[in-house]
Amino acid sequence: MKDYEQLIDTYSNMLGTDSRQFLDKAVEAIVEAKLRGGNVVVATGSGPNLHEGVTTLIAHLMDKGIIDGVTTSSAVVAHEMGGVLEKVKRIVVSKSELAPLLDPDKLPRGDIFELTVMDNDQWERLRTEMIVDERIVAICKTAEGQVIIKAAGNMAYPMGLRTETAANTVLEIARACGKPFEEVAGWGCDTQTMLGIGAKKHLPVLVSIPQLVGGGYVGIAIGDSISIAERSARIADMLGSADVIIESAVALTQEIHDGPFETYTGHGIWANWNGMRTYSLKGKTLIRFDLDENLKKAWDMDKCGGNIQRAIDEGLPKTKMSKIPFRMEMSAFSRLESSFPVIGDIGVIWPILAYKVSKRLGIELDFISHPQQTEQGKAFRDFIVSEIQAMDLQAIRDTSRNTNFN
Repeated sequence: MKDYEQLIDTYSNMLGTDSRQFLDKAVEAIVEAKLRGGNVVVATGSGPNLHEGVTTLIAHLMDKGIIDGVTTSSAVVAHEMGGVLEKVKRIVVSKSELAPLLDPDKLPRGDIFELTVMDNDQWERLRTEMIVDERIVAICKTAEGQVIIKAAGNMAYPMGLRTETAANTVLEIARACGKPFEEVAGWGCDTQTMLGIGAKKHLPVLVSIPQLVGGGYVGIAIGDSISIAERSARIADMLGSADVIIESAVALTQEIHDGPFETYTGHGIWANWNGMRTYSLKGKTLIRFDLDENLKKAWDMDKCGGNIQRAIDEGLPKTKMSKIPFRMEMSAFSRLESSFPVIGDIGVIWPILAYKVSKRLGIELDFISHPQQTEQGKAFRDFIVSEIQAMDLQAIRDTSRNTNFN
């Protein structure tokens, strides 16, 4: 970890003064919580969390005992099932021999078709699972196209199709076992993913209800695996156990961090009256990593004059009182007594946080992530592509057959 000290100083200088100070407070809160045996939970979005290597770093921090649970999106689940990131070859269909084979009206914008770039062993393993259209593959391999790194198991043939098809198998087993889709998928996922390490270490990794839409059929399968009520209760239990909640580039988090069973910001009051198990954000530390400067403005307004709480108390529109575009997640976040807005690039923020927390706790990390625009970040993305494998369906079947679920 000593090799990272100079890089961490460089990354810190990429943040503003306020963000550096809030990030240091976040480190203190996490270290203090872990030293007294408390829990840290992360609510993560997709997009940059995957491309900046943040989800891979979070999985490593779960392995090292620093992070104790995750809420995420169905898109992240789909991508981790595919191996997080992959290389794909992008081909313009109308300029290739694919044109007679594919309906242009059914193609994504730009007349694009993508082929997953895999080695021979990977192709052979895939052929044992599914029928591959060898003609399409052969044409794609010889056609002109651009090779890029992107989120895995998505739009590229055949891994995107494989992910969607495999979701049916995972769903069937999840229903039979009475488990969430995410847990069952984790039985076969690489342990360098959040799903894989969560399943191995019995740590909760759950898709939040606002984030169910995404990942194609995977999102539908996740939603169908357990009821909305059970999903809400499981997430409430996770958040209720947390001393620190970190939100990383994720939208609609007010419906994640308070939701239907949280009482401090008000939404769970009637659930409690009706005999449901609830929890409270009171006394918890809520940290948000975000690029939106308006989050900091809303936080400043409430901390300096209580404007956000006053708007709620008086039943006034928060947008009109604050004079800023008011996102839903700004409300409970701004009003919570112990909340820290860290404004900046999550690709910069996360390695600083991981390094400083692990150093203070005396935990040796095997790696940290890096901003994707740096040379280290490019190397880290290549590492993810080459080292993190797609979900193993046979491992899921074996676990299901050999586990007593009574």
